[in-house]
Amino acid sequence: MKKIIQTAGKEQLGNFSKDFAHYNDDVLFDENWNNIDIDLKTRCIITVVSLVSQGIVDSSLKYHLQNAKNNGVTKSEIAAILTHNAFYAGWPKAWAAFNLAKDVWSEDLKDTDLAKIKHEASMLYPIGEENPYGKYFVGKSYLYPISTEQVSMYNVTFEPGCRNNWHIHHASSGGGQILMCIAGYGYYQEFGKERRDLKPGDIVNIPIDVKHWHGAKADSWFSHISIEVPGVDGSTEWLEAVDY
Repeated sequence: MKKIIQTAGKEQLGNFSKDFAHYNDDVLFDENWNNIDIDLKTRCIITVVSLVSQGIVDSSLKYHLQNAKNNGVTKSEIAAILTHNAFYAGWPKAWAAFNLAKDVWSEDLKDTDLAKIKHEASMLYPIGEENPYGKYFVGKSYLYPISTEQVSMYNVTFEPGCRNNWHIHHASSGGGQILMCIAGYGYYQEFGKERRDLKPGDIVNIPIDVKHWHGAKADSWFSHISIEVPGVDGSTEWLEAVDY
């Protein structure tokens, strides 16, 4: 039987709660999911039905739908499962689940789509929509607003190899930017200094008037929360593309 291995707890919460990370990775997914009394396909079905019944129809459900497909649940089977569950859990919940299932069981779902689903399921915030500032990036990126009041905070997600151009944050006072890395692996570099590796839990403090860039490693998706430090006369000067 294929062994289930999960590391999201240690990657996302290891520095915050080692106990929760241990229970998530080593107990829930290792001991429980790898118990041979129930086969993986059945476990996947039970998990999907449990999540839908609770009204959990976010990226975590999409991850488990994909897991169900990977472990042998067919399109006709998931349709029958969700239809049956609708009579007991509620019709609106089934509609929401079907909208996710249609994407997962799409015949033309690409490897990049699967990687995106898995990456989104590994973090608290959604990936969001395609980045409207994409012209200042090499590759594809996404933006999800976490807070647009008091302090602006956005979840910025980079596809593998994507990075923004060299740029500078200006302000007459205050200002600057803070990056909180939450998923995947990436880079940060200030002009004239060595490139820095980034992983979940890392924090980057970026002062004003410092030329820099950040983005994903070539073989990994990467997400960080971008926090815009309040300042006076703040602006961003976009410069040349980064070649690494």
